[in-house]
Amino acid sequence: MTLMRVLAISGSLRESSSNTSLLRALVTLAPADTTVHFSAPLDSLPFFNSDVEEARLPQSVQAWRQDVGLADAIVISSPEYAHGVSGVLKNALDWLVGGVEINGKPVSVLNARPQASVAHGALVETLRVMGARVVDQTAVPLTGRKLDHSGIAADPELAALLQAVLSTLRQSTEDAAGGPA
Repeated sequence: MTLMRVLAISGSLRESSSNTSLLRALVTLAPADTTVHFSAPLDSLPFFNSDVEEARLPQSVQAWRQDVGLADAIVISSPEYAHGVSGVLKNALDWLVGGVEINGKPVSVLNARPQASVAHGALVETLRVMGARVVDQTAVPLTGRKLDHSGIAADPELAALLQAVLSTLRQSTEDAAGGPA
């Protein structure tokens, strides 16, 4: 099997974010044929401006687009703020609209707070409009649980959910390529 490169994107800038912890647990749980790579912090991207995009992409935006383009699949986990997608994640996605990097790419969207469904739905809609193939939407019940990435990976129920996410991404990548990688 070919190595599958998964780009993990957290919509939170907090170091102890449950969304980031979920993604860090994926690193621990990834099988040998899968590598999980984190995107650069999204706050390194300037505010989206189409004039800037047309003139010349800033280096941070070029690197962001390259990370997305090199990934075989993407996993996004993001909090909900006032019923919306986090500002840094929406800004990062806006920088991808003018490119082709996410088009057709299999994406899994994790939700660490299943009751936070408004932003989750908006994120899925945004990704689909951008041409991403949302192949999985997994609610991971972390509300009220103070688990870091090790605790998440050690919990049999949570680990099984995250391993299923990676398996779905692998299958989707293989299907798009016309068979096993």
